Amino acid sequence: MKVCIIYDSITGNTKKLAETIKEKFSKDIVEKELADIIFIGSWTDKGNPSEKIQKELLNIKNKKIFYFGTCGFGGNEEYFALLFSRARKFIDESNEIIGYFYCQGKMPISIKERYEQMLKSNPNDEKIKKSIENFENALAHPNEDDLNELKKAIDKAIKL
Repeated sequence: MKVCIIYDSITGNTKKLAETIKEKFSKDIVEKELADIIFIGSWTDKGNPSEKIQKELLNIKNKKIFYFGTCGFGGNEEYFALLFSRARKFIDESNEIIGYFYCQGKMPISIKERYEQMLKSNPNDEKIKKSIENFENALAHPNEDDLNELKKAIDKAIKL
């Protein structure tokens, strides 16, 4: 089985997932045109894949696709399914989606700083406090458990 891995990563979270896929298929990596399966992934930009990956998805035709992504908020399969439904809009109907995987990823410190500024103005705002707590939790992701879950999702998708 020949695979291609395409991804966009800003903080290294999505790159970590891509590297896990690369390790799994190290001998089978080829150019997009020759691939049986395309693994394509992105960080989440306001609920959508990055613009780069949106364009890539629109240009892939007649392939099997496994989508992977990272997001700052996470831990909830319903949220991950919502994110994938947004990514799916960019996938041409000629493709077969064989699976997807999302996990939480660390965010840039500028996000926490923005939350802390907001908290100064609204010190009793529980939503902002939760956002800061989520930021702290996200610092540990993607972790080994996330990477193992990715491997399981891939095995299930391609029935290894």
